[in-house]
Amino acid sequence: MKLDRKVRRTFSTAFKKEKVGLIDKGKISVREISLIYEVSQTAVYKWIKKYSALAETERVVVEKISEQAKNAELLKRIGELERVIGKKQLELDYYRSAIEVINEEEGGDILKKSRPKQ
Repeated sequence: MKLDRKVRRTFSTAFKKEKVGLIDKGKISVREISLIYEVSQTAVYKWIKKYSALAETERVVVEKISEQAKNAELLKRIGELERVIGKKQLELDYYRSAIEVINEEEGGDILKKSRPKQ
């Protein structure tokens, strides 16, 4: 029975810095790098400790809002804005009809009379 020996691989400093930079920006996780490049998560954490631009006490928190929740929030906001616009349109219609009534009673155009002369 023959045992398979693992080949010892080394990664360049530039490669490690690039991957740590991606982790710092939140574009990829330690686990994903570990799976893609078949390296232990412990090794990746050592790279982070050695090459990270962030201080050791800083942490990057990445939160992902699900698309469905985000869309629901946006639809709610759109509904609120549509209600505000509808309310303003009703006010505008009311003022226009009031001006028409005043014009009929006064027998002239109140808007022309109220505009300042230029």
